[in-house]
Amino acid sequence: MAQLFYGSFIYSKSLDELEYLHDAAILVDNSGKIVAVEKECGTKEKVVEKFVNQKLVPGDVKVHETVEGQFFFPGFIDTHLHASQYPNVGIFGKSTLLDWLNTYTFPLEASLADPVKARKVYGRVIRKTLSHGTTCAAYYATIDVASTNLLADLCLAAGQRALVGRVCMDQLSPAYYRDETPEAALASTRESIAYIQKIDPGMEIVRPVITPRFAPSCSAPLMKGLGKLAAEMPTLPIQTHISENKNEIALVRELFPPSSTGAKQDSYAGVYDACGLLTDRTILAHAVHLSEDEADLIASRKAKVSHCPCSNSAITSGAARVRWLLEKGVTCGLGTDMSGGYSPSVLEAARLAALVSRHVAMGGDERAKLSVEEVLYLATKGGAEVVGLEAKVGAFEAGMEWDAQLIGLGIVDSEGGVTGVSGGLEEDGNVDVFGWESWQDQVAKWVYNGDDRNTKKVWVRGRLVHERK
Repeated sequence: MAQLFYGSFIYSKSLDELEYLHDAAILVDNSGKIVAVEKECGTKEKVVEKFVNQKLVPGDVKVHETVEGQFFFPGFIDTHLHASQYPNVGIFGKSTLLDWLNTYTFPLEASLADPVKARKVYGRVIRKTLSHGTTCAAYYATIDVASTNLLADLCLAAGQRALVGRVCMDQLSPAYYRDETPEAALASTRESIAYIQKIDPGMEIVRPVITPRFAPSCSAPLMKGLGKLAAEMPTLPIQTHISENKNEIALVRELFPPSSTGAKQDSYAGVYDACGLLTDRTILAHAVHLSEDEADLIASRKAKVSHCPCSNSAITSGAARVRWLLEKGVTCGLGTDMSGGYSPSVLEAARLAALVSRHVAMGGDERAKLSVEEVLYLATKGGAEVVGLEAKVGAFEAGMEWDAQLIGLGIVDSEGGVTGVSGGLEEDGNVDVFGWESWQDQVAKWVYNGDDRNTKKVWVRGRLVHERK
């Protein structure tokens, strides 16, 4: 069934500009594709007459309309999170990265070889991220093939777009949780890729992603093997971590002298480049402590960065210089990085990105500050480019697909109560709209105060995948 969406629409026009459409309409066909965008088209009745009564689209048309305090916004894209770590959100103690992995992360991930436990964890993280408006997520699973494949199955059933990666690691991890050999890791990766391609041959909803955990946990032969696999399968993305923590960077230098990989640049990025893993399909999480040469190398290879401000702060990794990366031509998106990060919300990541940029600015780089418009771009259009879906999602344009969320803000009445769309119940979250705010101010309030209570409905490819009751 075709669908007609009418009312207010907001989306990123460019890095620093939002497009605001009011009394507008978007027509979505039964495949989930946007076939028409009508700006300033007048009343809903006029739109219905044009598209429905005159039968300009075949079959029945379902009409959706915003009311006061509501607008349609593109779905959020989480460019980096560990589905297998979701039960640990908020649990990181006083650890820094390497201690945290051994204390909290590896035991939990290994336990998800139990399919009952894995289904419970994955089912919850998918539902939770959808409830926060995440229509696409780049997931790390575990080293277990069956567990990874289960995550792909559940994403496909729920209708959430996902990059699903079997984690590769053959060193610097507990003996109970690692690939036995590089050859075994590659064979298991191929097995999981084949399964995901089988359940979604067109890769419309789920896609496999080549996933070396990070350089210290992968031997040079394994990384080079994964680089060859990436060259063999040029439609598949790659995801890994880079320069998250200073001790980790020192460890990479110790483990991978240039002679071990043939790297032209003695750096973390140089290791990935030498192994064939630094490409225009590569998603690099964190990038907190990159050197000038590394950033230039990443830009030249057109690799992308997932900025994870929540986890970078929570486990004291540092403050990534996003403005610096953008000015070097590096495409950036946002990641929640659960469970280093404590929240499944990309909106939370957006506001933390704004706050972290202000800390960078207080260190002497005034231009580092990111605006509301910029962090929303990273959460949607920038994220779409990071995961290779920029032609499909991230904005409301003809030919793209309807990945969207209906946002509802609380309308304060004359008595100080909230009426809005909840019939007087205080269920519209922390965002209070008094009636005199501009649309720009309302969006800023949402970014800094909003939560999942404001996410009323979520669609992926035109399919309703979440509705707040």
